[in-house]
Amino acid sequence: MFDFLKKQFIDVIDWTEEGAGVLSYRYPMQDREIQNGAKLTVRDSQLALFVNEGQIADAFKPGLHTLNTNTLPLLTNLMNWDKLFQSPFKSDVYFFSTREQIDQRWGTQAPIIIRDNSLGAIRLRANGTYSYQIENPGIFYQKISGTQEIYTVGQLEGQLRSIILTSLASQLGSFGQSFLDMAANQLKFSEILKEGLSKPLSDYGLKLNTFFVQSITLPEELQAYLDKSISMKLVGDLGAYTKFQAAESLPLAAQNEGGLAGAGVGLGAGISLGQTFAAAFGAQTGSANQSPANQSSGQTPANDDPYEHLNKLHDLLTKGIITQNEFDTKKAELLKKID
Repeated sequence: MFDFLKKQFIDVIDWTEEGAGVLSYRYPMQDREIQNGAKLTVRDSQLALFVNEGQIADAFKPGLHTLNTNTLPLLTNLMNWDKLFQSPFKSDVYFFSTREQIDQRWGTQAPIIIRDNSLGAIRLRANGTYSYQIENPGIFYQKISGTQEIYTVGQLEGQLRSIILTSLASQLGSFGQSFLDMAANQLKFSEILKEGLSKPLSDYGLKLNTFFVQSITLPEELQAYLDKSISMKLVGDLGAYTKFQAAESLPLAAQNEGGLAGAGVGLGAGISLGQTFAAAFGAQTGSANQSPANQSSGQTPANDDPYEHLNKLHDLLTKGIITQNEFDTKKAELLKKID
């Protein structure tokens, strides 16, 4: 009788979810027993389970619950209580957070090899974010958290990453689109992966709320090859690509201290530059090559307009191909013609 009086009885059970990232929490019982008629508070974004000798008894949704044989029917049956049983009882109480665990990150530590219908066998890396929440605490307790006092998001992270990467490899192999198509349709690809991952997570009592693919990348050497291939397609044949590179190098060469000759632009760039100057300064050679009839009549060929040459000179100056002094000299020569 004295030992019975010394016992401490629990009359209020609740969990305030102190600390971030906790998925399940076992209420500390120690040697105490729950008073018949005790109050159980389950807050929003929580669920509670009563476990008796390792066996799940009753589950409670958010709300204030008075614990008795009416509100604990399964536990009452397991302990063979009759309806008049009034003494305290012993049971483990587990709380589960049903809040959405947002901004969970995933990524491929090692590249995944797939067969691309355009590039052949390639290695891909991918990363993104996802979010989930506990939907079925009974399954989560049986398969994941068990009797641990506290189970956290960090403890579950490795298992979820393995599930995601396994599904990712499978989906990449059966997606049936090229790397460029996947990279251009990341939203669609994310939806396909989310659908494939929902079932594996539900097997653990979890609900996958969102899943996003943020980037899909190739190895550096393959990405460089792809970039060059795209450039070739943009500029056309090899001849056009060579001319394009020469034209792109001129402004950079003009900025070097040694000028165009010292920049090592090469023969192709030199020819291109010569053509540019010939077009801009054709006034000098054009006037010398005029026919006697044109000279005597004072007519100027259509392509020998000084104003047009001035505009071309200004473009060359703006692009850095000629210097200010060169521009001023040619400008003065052309203005003399106008006078």
